[in-house]
Amino acid sequence: MRERPKVPGHNPCHPCFSFTSPILRVLLSADMRPACVPSYSEWRLESGFVPLLRDSGDCPPEKLLQAVWQHQRVLRDRLATLDGRPLRVLHPGFQNHSGGPDFRDAVIQFGDSEPVVGDVEVDLRSSGWRAHGHHSNPAFSRVVLHVVWEPGQPGHLATLCLSGSLDAPIGELSLWLATETNPAFPEEYAGRCSAHLKNWEAGKLEGLLHLAARSRLDAKASQFRARARQSGWEQVLWEAAFRALGYRHNSWPMQRLGELRERWCEPEGEPVHFQARLFGLGGLLPGDLRPGSADNGRYLLRLWDQWWRERDRFGDVMLPTHLWQFRGQRPANHPHRRLALASHWAARGDLAKRVEAWCARELSDSDLATSLWEELRVPSDPFWDWHSTLRSSRLSRPQPLLGQTRVTELAVNVILPWLWARALEGRNYPLQARIEKRYYAWPSGEDNSVLRQARLRLLGNLPARGLRGAAAQQGLLQIVRDFCDHSTSLCTDCKFPSFIG
Repeated sequence: MRERPKVPGHNPCHPCFSFTSPILRVLLSADMRPACVPSYSEWRLESGFVPLLRDSGDCPPEKLLQAVWQHQRVLRDRLATLDGRPLRVLHPGFQNHSGGPDFRDAVIQFGDSEPVVGDVEVDLRSSGWRAHGHHSNPAFSRVVLHVVWEPGQPGHLATLCLSGSLDAPIGELSLWLATETNPAFPEEYAGRCSAHLKNWEAGKLEGLLHLAARSRLDAKASQFRARARQSGWEQVLWEAAFRALGYRHNSWPMQRLGELRERWCEPEGEPVHFQARLFGLGGLLPGDLRPGSADNGRYLLRLWDQWWRERDRFGDVMLPTHLWQFRGQRPANHPHRRLALASHWAARGDLAKRVEAWCARELSDSDLATSLWEELRVPSDPFWDWHSTLRSSRLSRPQPLLGQTRVTELAVNVILPWLWARALEGRNYPLQARIEKRYYAWPSGEDNSVLRQARLRLLGNLPARGLRGAAAQQGLLQIVRDFCDHSTSLCTDCKFPSFIG
């Protein structure tokens, strides 16, 4: 038997990750290898939108550096400015598509100083600051950090050099570019390729979407593997779960709390103890304790009774309150409820073991979502079953912290890519194929505006029921990100129609 590589956080004794698991020997042939998916990956490269870079000698495009910064594909615990000051990114900011700096309202902490809020500009070289006229442009007056690729002489502006701070080789990151879904989808009508795709047979269309989904799965797994080399597999799972719970608006403050897990998570404790710490660390505990109702008041007093005893030892990692966005949030998606759910997972203390045990079970396709929900759901919470926020009035009927509809997002974005990455790292090809099978068999997630626009653009507004499974949804989003987002409303210079025509 081949010797498995030693990976931080990898549990070689767990039956789910054993090369000799009897379940896997029966389910899959021992000589299976990962599925080969050359065509879609080749299309991505042929399109010219995915740059091919070597690990040395090539200067990456600025667009790649912006993607690296936006998704923080850096060694976050080892960052320092050119003048030697430690640097922590509490929030990378919001990408700016109009004139001015590349990212707005980032939150950066230099050394032990208080976090500062400002803009971030990304350039290839530090000399670009003056060469591009940023030094005299009032639109750049709030820039607190200049992010560059090539090192230069320290100037008056704090500068971070990315060339020695990436979490993966630049060649690998160049293939990853544009994998993450762009939240700002264009509002064009049907594109040129819809004339072809809307008439395809269901099986042929599903095959194409699954190829694109496989590319997406591979990219997410690659990101997890890179992070696992720094912090271990269990920590990666927690960070990814926290980020997913943040959804689009609050993914970064949630991920930061996940990164701080070793500070706030003790082996034992009640959920309310972890809730006090997470709300306190996140700057989410209201200073005004006047209750809106009796149960709100009792719960807030209980949180503060613990937090005031502990906040001094957490003072160096507390997040500013303004990191969070609350507008446009559904009540069930409010950060208060998401942190309450994570607190129950922390109190239980066996999230990774539950996921591994679920992976090892024999399950039919129809039982996948329900069985994972049973592993991730938490007991009834006397406060959060009845409230949307710390200050909200009591709900008319109880609402669980985790519904079955949310499990699909966790499955396709966190659980399955995490399991698949571990199997890939351990060269456990039968297990890798098994997880892939579940990925493709997973039922569809909730329909939303992003998917509706994608169907309109690519499939001539094919109804939601025309896409079977979450993998098909993921593949559709990936094609839009890889091709549509790089073209105009007239599909100018887009190569995808010629690939499928």
